[in-house]
Amino acid sequence: MRWIRAISAQTEETAEALGGKALGLVVLHRLGLPVPAAFAITTECCRAFLRDGRLPEGLDEELATAMADLERSTGRTFGGPHRPLAVSVRSGASVSMPGMMNTILNLGLTTEATEGLAAETDDRPFALGSRLGFLTSFASATTNADAASAALAERPGRRTENEEASLAQSIEAVENLVRRRSGRPVPDDATHQLKQAIEAVFSSWDAPRARTYREVNGIPHDLGTAVIVQRMVFGNRDGDSGTGVAFSRDPNTGENVPFGEVLFGHQGEEVVSGRSMTRPLRELAEREPDVWAGLLDALRRIEEHYRDACYVEFTFQSGELWLLQIRPGRFVGGAAVRVATELVDQRLIGREEALLRVSPLHLRHARTPRIASAGEADVLARGIGACPGVATGRIATTADGAVRMARTDPVVLVRPETSPNDMHGLAAATGIVTARGGPASHAAVVARAMGKPAVVGVAGLVVDRDGASVTADGRTLPEGTLITIDGTTGDVALGSPRVVTDAADEHVHRLLAWADDVSGDHSARDETQRLEAAHRALRDR
Repeated sequence: MRWIRAISAQTEETAEALGGKALGLVVLHRLGLPVPAAFAITTECCRAFLRDGRLPEGLDEELATAMADLERSTGRTFGGPHRPLAVSVRSGASVSMPGMMNTILNLGLTTEATEGLAAETDDRPFALGSRLGFLTSFASATTNADAASAALAERPGRRTENEEASLAQSIEAVENLVRRRSGRPVPDDATHQLKQAIEAVFSSWDAPRARTYREVNGIPHDLGTAVIVQRMVFGNRDGDSGTGVAFSRDPNTGENVPFGEVLFGHQGEEVVSGRSMTRPLRELAEREPDVWAGLLDALRRIEEHYRDACYVEFTFQSGELWLLQIRPGRFVGGAAVRVATELVDQRLIGREEALLRVSPLHLRHARTPRIASAGEADVLARGIGACPGVATGRIATTADGAVRMARTDPVVLVRPETSPNDMHGLAAATGIVTARGGPASHAAVVARAMGKPAVVGVAGLVVDRDGASVTADGRTLPEGTLITIDGTTGDVALGSPRVVTDAADEHVHRLLAWADDVSGDHSARDETQRLEAAHRALRDR
């Protein structure tokens, strides 16, 4: 059995074999868009690993061949001192599970390769920072030391007087952490790093957070994940480098404008972790107009391919754009209705397909509730609305606390930022608030996937886990205090203020008129009944 597949425009595989992320890379190749060279290890290999407790026979030889091909295509050497090749090792299941499994970046930066990178770029702090990025992601993946990068790393992109010394100290600290936690040192051989990373990603399929996510979302436990090994692009390379995420349309409203966030001088995990303050995507147009133009062109072409709104993860290195992941947007509520009707106007889909894309749940949430007015409510803080809707519940400052408190009352989980290890608390909560992060942070992505109101990036919000309290605008509230959050406006209010629901907009009216035409029934009924009648008529054809 072959365990590895090259990723190219000629790749012919299913999502069940290669995962949705790898198939997205295949689409990028076919569209002629810039994507770093990569290969995929199949979900069948993962299932064999989980069944037998070891990587299967024959994988070593296939890995050697695949890495040699990657070296030839990039003109670089894996783990070597001359033009060193670094790769990312990412999960990629057939069903999206955002942030639930492990990722290792900058893999292959051995001690020797790091020195080679420093010589090639004439930027030793960059090379050391990249080595540190590898070590922190490797530590998190292999030892479950989730706080390693936040607690120990002098992050790439920071320039200080004693930067090299600080980075060297952080590197030593993380290496010691791995030795203490695992009983063995970080391998200084690139091939051994790669094998351990693959094992770590496969193992994370059965991590508690991943199992919880699958249970909440009805995803079978026996699918397994693919692994994508891809050439690294460095968003922390220089002042013309960075990383970001983009939707072709606003995921909160469905409006046909690019939406997302960007982080200059950093790598991708900083955006999705929520630890760093990102900038609105539009700032890319001002600072990197060529990258912006390339991104707009890519969004247009990808949307035309999917005939749907799309989501893109991208990095730019020294002014050159690279696309790392794409998928359909998967909007909910009123945004889903608006996108479906406007795609009909653009002649990308027909009316019948638009009706089938909108579920009764989307329709029920199309009339988004919101806090009546800031004047009526005691607004404690304001952040970025990350998932529309209103949620009222008692403050929980930890994931475990949210699970415990949710047994008796609705809770709102309030955290500095969330991580995959908070998944059980996110599942128990009725709403989510974070002090840091933006529209593509872990909290925002998971909230949208679960349809839960969320507010992120609340400036000045301090979460005291030990003291079981939160502080904002000079007021300290103990855990258990009742609050209400508005995932549209970003307001966080005390108590339970009045909530209003907007009337159905023109997009809902148009969609329902199409539904009545399809069903042939123009009698007075509620909106859900009208849509369901159209769905039945279409299924019976």
